[in-house]
Amino acid sequence: MTTPPAFGTTTRRTLLQAAAVGGAGTALLGAAGCESAVSQARELGKSGSNQPRRGGRLAAGLAQDVIPANFFTNTSSITVIIGLAYESLTRYRNDKIIPQPRLATHWQLASDGKSIKLWLRKGVKFHNGREFTAPDVRASIRTYAAAKWNGQLRSTAAAVTGFELHDDHTITLRFGHPLANIFDLLDTVPIIDIDSLDQLATGEAFIGTGPLKVTKWLPNTSITFDRFDDYWQPERPYLDGVDARIMKDAKASLSALRSGQIDLSNNVGNLDLLNLSKRGGFRAVRFDGAELQLYVGANVTAKPLDDLRVRQAIAYALDRERIVSDVLRGAGYPINVPWPKYSPAYDEQRNRTYRRDLDKARELIKDVGSIGTIPFNYSTPSPEVAALATIVQSNLADAGIDVELIPTETAQHTKLLIGAKFPGLWFNYHS
Repeated sequence: MTTPPAFGTTTRRTLLQAAAVGGAGTALLGAAGCESAVSQARELGKSGSNQPRRGGRLAAGLAQDVIPANFFTNTSSITVIIGLAYESLTRYRNDKIIPQPRLATHWQLASDGKSIKLWLRKGVKFHNGREFTAPDVRASIRTYAAAKWNGQLRSTAAAVTGFELHDDHTITLRFGHPLANIFDLLDTVPIIDIDSLDQLATGEAFIGTGPLKVTKWLPNTSITFDRFDDYWQPERPYLDGVDARIMKDAKASLSALRSGQIDLSNNVGNLDLLNLSKRGGFRAVRFDGAELQLYVGANVTAKPLDDLRVRQAIAYALDRERIVSDVLRGAGYPINVPWPKYSPAYDEQRNRTYRRDLDKARELIKDVGSIGTIPFNYSTPSPEVAALATIVQSNLADAGIDVELIPTETAQHTKLLIGAKFPGLWFNYHS
């Protein structure tokens, strides 16, 4: 059984971190960024000071708008809404994979690994004033497991086969088999207000238990968050609110930062990020322990990608070093494996498996024979992503691999990713 340690606070600093969470996918090959490649913040107080100040509103520029149908997929700006307006049952520490109390104060995992008993925090309210209780846990996990929402841990949620409600604040989850990643699920699933689920699906209402509540969403324009006065942590949050503007154009975001219209942006190109961070009054926000990986994915069931030799040729053709130096401006390192260097799963030897070797790539393609043109999807409207896709196209052409670039609107790109519907290759971020 755990004992609840001191709970982390919601400060300006954590708000900055929450605003730049990226999407997820399965990494085949790519590059990892050591610092946020798309985030830039203007100092909100004395330079170098991390002491919180009460009051005020944060003005943010977001690269993407909310897609309500993707609420449980951890993609696009929905992660900002979840991070500020919703909470999960547990939360991992930033520096270690150790679950910490959040809406669950403590828990007991059965010795056979097939159930877990949770004691829930009392005195927690949803933004509509309703009390948070055990039935909300059951409803949230069941909703997350529904196929229509495409949650990334949906198979784990579906393995929770039984719910035993002991009282309003105690619940036992029973599993069809031992779940080694149960705390991943408890950390990921946002606790929702089941009474407003229909409104959540359409974006009419986002009702959680978090420190800030969504008071207005104007599609493709803005998201307004206001302080939740009945939040269960006394005197939190520090901010009075967050005013987020949807700013898909990177140059417009840069201009808004420079003019002081916004305090933070997650849509600034790496060169502009580098230049701006050298100026007084601005700083790049690092996300240690949460690297963003850029990767090329492949539909291994589609021809010619169902041939291992073709996928190996692609891996040998990619010039990861160029991507790190020219696009990331040195803020990263080449990877062959889907784990960052700080992960216990990282293996330096395996990470050197594929380096750019055009002779090997061409030899593999010659052995396969004619492969035709491979479709290659990438998400718009980011100019940085388009530049990366063009570099990959050029790399592959050097090895005799012809790809057709297919710019794809963000919502459609996410739908294809979650539904495993890409016809060939695709480019994406993995966090």
